[in-house]
Amino acid sequence: MERMEEEIDSAEYRRYQHFLTLSKWDHQAVIHKVQAQALEALAAQKKINKLPVGLLIDESSHVKKGNESVGVSRQYAGSVGKVDNCQVGVYASLNNDTSATLIHEKLFLPESWTEDTRRCDRAGIPMDRREFRTKPELSLEMIDECVGNGVCFDWIRGDGLYGHSGELTRGLDERGLFYVLDVHRDEMVYLEEPPIAVPEPVSNRGRKLTNPKTDRIPFRLDTYCGCLLDQHWKKAKIRKTAKGWLRLMVHTCRVWSWDGREDRARERTLVITKTTGKKPKIKYSFSNGGVDEYGAKDYGYFQAQRYWVERTFDDSKNELGLSDYQVRKWSGWHHHHSLVFMATLFMMTERIANGINCPLLSVRDLRILMIVLLFGTPEDYEKRLEQMEIRHKNRKADIDRHYQNDKKT
Repeated sequence: MERMEEEIDSAEYRRYQHFLTLSKWDHQAVIHKVQAQALEALAAQKKINKLPVGLLIDESSHVKKGNESVGVSRQYAGSVGKVDNCQVGVYASLNNDTSATLIHEKLFLPESWTEDTRRCDRAGIPMDRREFRTKPELSLEMIDECVGNGVCFDWIRGDGLYGHSGELTRGLDERGLFYVLDVHRDEMVYLEEPPIAVPEPVSNRGRKLTNPKTDRIPFRLDTYCGCLLDQHWKKAKIRKTAKGWLRLMVHTCRVWSWDGREDRARERTLVITKTTGKKPKIKYSFSNGGVDEYGAKDYGYFQAQRYWVERTFDDSKNELGLSDYQVRKWSGWHHHHSLVFMATLFMMTERIANGINCPLLSVRDLRILMIVLLFGTPEDYEKRLEQMEIRHKNRKADIDRHYQNDKKT
């Protein structure tokens, strides 16, 4: 806001601060508008490329100082890869092919906040948001709100935190929503549906048994993967990248997952992919889609698309200021996010609109050109445009070289 005051005539810092923190405008109405316009843009693109639209769920952290910013706590910060003082948000991104934009968010409140009434009062947290909710619970709430707002999507994607959550996966099953969610390599599964029941008492003594049991022994996913032979994998050509085609080896099979509490195991499609390089990277996912409902290429595509939510976080933080705010209250945090969502949507629609003539246009390119267009001279703009064109030409040559090598191999 200080930089805006320096550059814009008649600007006043306190007005910006009031607009962001104290003004009563409805951030949810802004987000609903972002969702509608994002869906319109990606649905139009889907008609052309025939690729499905996905809802990508992930959390992201914002490192902060002090203990007054709403939701701030010592917790794991993925942005720095360690426990640090930060705020954590759970986000939804709408994606089609290489296009993605943030369309929803929920601020995660640790129990150190939800159990402290005075702290919540100072931060202006609404009464109905003071109950502790896990990140998977927040994600399910976001998904329900997106569906309620008319957002249409073909599948849901998330990392191991969400795939491991029985509450989330059961909720998606009940709603009839198709998902491909990552799980960790130590997840335990069964190749056949295990019989589950409360054991019969062996005598009249002692406490009555109430917990269900099974006599089948589960196995780890990485153990199962290690037993697969070459013929158990299918090669799939997923999508183009800057370094040639993304090719994956894909294995799918039917498994059953049991959380130790339900009276039955849940049938899942296990999706395992590995890259084709010298040091293959292996990923595991569970899906509620059938083994034969989608092919190896489809499941590989669904799994690989999680890359784009990370790409959206990078662009939103590095170029659009998603983490660059100095507000402490609940309203300020959500106001700031809804404004950044407007910016990410604008950038995505501009890249789609200019995709044919300028396929390598990045969020950074757009930001630089807009700054020069607003505050520079026509000569400055032409210079930046020329620099971008040279940069794109060199990058295109590198990309073409990768595809030439790709054909040779």
